Amino acid sequence: MNRSMVAAAVLAGAMALPGAAFAECSADNWKDCAGKPWVDGSDMATPLGSQWWPHPLWGEGDEAGSTNWYTKPEVVMRALSVIQEGKVYRLGHDYHADMPLFGARKFSLRIPGTPTGGAFGANKIMWNDEFLATEVGQVGTQFDGLGHIGVQVGADGDKTDMRWYNGFSAAEMGGPYGLLKLGTEKLHPIIARGILIDVAGARGVDSMQKGEVVTMEDVRNALERQGMADFQFAEGDAIIIRTGWEKHWTDPPTYNDGCPGIGMEVARWIAEDVKAGVTGGDTWPVDAVPNPDPACAFCVHTYLQTRHGIVNQENMKLTELADAGVYVFAYFYSPAPVRGATGSMGAPVAIH
Repeated sequence: MNRSMVAAAVLAGAMALPGAAFAECSADNWKDCAGKPWVDGSDMATPLGSQWWPHPLWGEGDEAGSTNWYTKPEVVMRALSVIQEGKVYRLGHDYHADMPLFGARKFSLRIPGTPTGGAFGANKIMWNDEFLATEVGQVGTQFDGLGHIGVQVGADGDKTDMRWYNGFSAAEMGGPYGLLKLGTEKLHPIIARGILIDVAGARGVDSMQKGEVVTMEDVRNALERQGMADFQFAEGDAIIIRTGWEKHWTDPPTYNDGCPGIGMEVARWIAEDVKAGVTGGDTWPVDAVPNPDPACAFCVHTYLQTRHGIVNQENMKLTELADAGVYVFAYFYSPAPVRGATGSMGAPVAIH
């Protein structure tokens, strides 16, 4: 997310709570944010609380984060074991120039020549090629890699103290032709057991409202409605949240103007209790925007991705899955190994 988006989210949050006072915890005074939901511990060594590197599971220098789960045969076999009918669901939207795009991002596809080449040979072969200009990892049904979201720990502008997953700094990562650390080529292909948590369905609405926060009570209610009250989550599961915001996909101004999503209560459950391999949702950040606390600028992102290294799939198409009553499935997604990229386009797939 760019600086203007973050600023807009913070401003929107402040506007949502006109009488609230959060002067003790702000972007300019983050050391007084101890006790906030996104802060771990009481030692304000960073804006997230305690130092988060090296990663306690994957160790110093790791660049694959939660995708390490999918190098474990038992996690992959757990995913494959839930396939019952062999029915495939595409969980990604089509990519085109008129889809919701954030900030100044663009999606421009051209077919030079049409056809691009030919005819050649006695068989008169011809072909079409395409040229695509876009933020290849951050448009459409996008996948956030671990080089996407970081935190300014030291003085503003100090690249040695801009920290990402596992403590990598902007000074180490920066390069004019792609990230030198935490590029998507470092991630493993994902074959996870996916669990859809249909919060919109449990609330009895076609869509939640922007800024509404998915709570653990919502999660429990959705699981009970889905006949999964006693479901046992496991390490490496993909946790997919449906809010119904997908209904606005063809109306970009509405879709981009905030969204419902999970808050820190659910984020902590995902990271600490489940130890998930993937989070995903039918909104553009999976966080709620605006957050009820204006001091939180996408704090779910920094908690899950920067601190815990859990990758995130955004702008998913989930209504077909929910309408079919498919809540547990094998989840397949292989991030495009573009060296130095911050994320990946692509269509995640559920197989039931």
